[in-house]
Amino acid sequence: MSRAYEKVPEYGSGLRLHLNENTAGCSPVVLEAMRRVTREDCAFYPDYAEVHHIAARWLGVAPDQIALTNGLDEGIHAASYGYLQRGADGRQRRAVIVQPAFDMYAACAELAQAEIVDVAPLTGFAFPLDALRTAITPATRVVFLTSPNNPTGVAIGRDALVEVLSLVPSEGIVFLDEAYVDFADESAIDLIGAFPQLVIGRTFAKAQGLAAVRAGALVASEATMARLRRYLPPYGLNIFALAAITAAAGDDAYVAWYRSQVAASRQMVYDACQRLGLSFTPSQANFVLVRVGGDVPAVVRAMADRGIFVRDRSTQPGCDGCIRIGAGVVEHTGRALAALEEVLCAAQ
Repeated sequence: MSRAYEKVPEYGSGLRLHLNENTAGCSPVVLEAMRRVTREDCAFYPDYAEVHHIAARWLGVAPDQIALTNGLDEGIHAASYGYLQRGADGRQRRAVIVQPAFDMYAACAELAQAEIVDVAPLTGFAFPLDALRTAITPATRVVFLTSPNNPTGVAIGRDALVEVLSLVPSEGIVFLDEAYVDFADESAIDLIGAFPQLVIGRTFAKAQGLAAVRAGALVASEATMARLRRYLPPYGLNIFALAAITAAAGDDAYVAWYRSQVAASRQMVYDACQRLGLSFTPSQANFVLVRVGGDVPAVVRAMADRGIFVRDRSTQPGCDGCIRIGAGVVEHTGRALAALEEVLCAAQ
């Protein structure tokens, strides 16, 4: 069975709460920086030196520990091709994916011709450490983790992460996707120096609102990063991404505001679920997984008919009966919850 990533169909105009985007848009400061890009800037290959150092300072790492990527997807590709292709011995490498997970992990691992081992979630989406101990073997080259997880919003505890790092062969890596860490309590980026097996993926799509600009980063030890750079193109980021990252790094106030909106919106979703008798998973991301039960596709269609787009996650492991609702701008969350209550009441 192919693990190819299936792009979500475009629904048309409406409130986009289905792709975990920043529905407030990027900072006005960022937009103005992109408007200042000149004709000559567009004509010449960009110089990455300055923005590379800016991004390193922003994330709190050394310049040799970071590589900017064309969205985090490019970083996942690089890690997969760098570690999962068959070696000189011709033996197949193993990729371990803790489910539920972003489809790109399996898609890239499959293209690298790796053996893919899925680790199922535990009740309540507790981290399946015991199952990982069994799944990680001498053939393992990449363990894909997400913290906070998508679609659950559950973060991985530091002790569990450190143990997984100790289990991975020295020739392998733990790819920790921190796409949503701007909304969480803690990042693992400070562990980079101590664990050469740790590769962290970051994106500027979520809190900074740069999804369409395609700006991401990989962070790892100097030696690991040197290997990963071999699988990245020399000019992966366009000039608008460079301008946007530079401006976003100096606009902490905007990210702080959006994080406060996300925190308030998550609480609104929790309160609505309790009022409506729905179970949900407490989240450290900019979305909440809600178990509506019944005919989930019908709920998603009914929401779309009301101009509110949410994501059907009912087919993912452990997510039976679930939708994922983006929790960003408070006003948007209020509209979504009013529509959800209307849909659920009409179905009774």
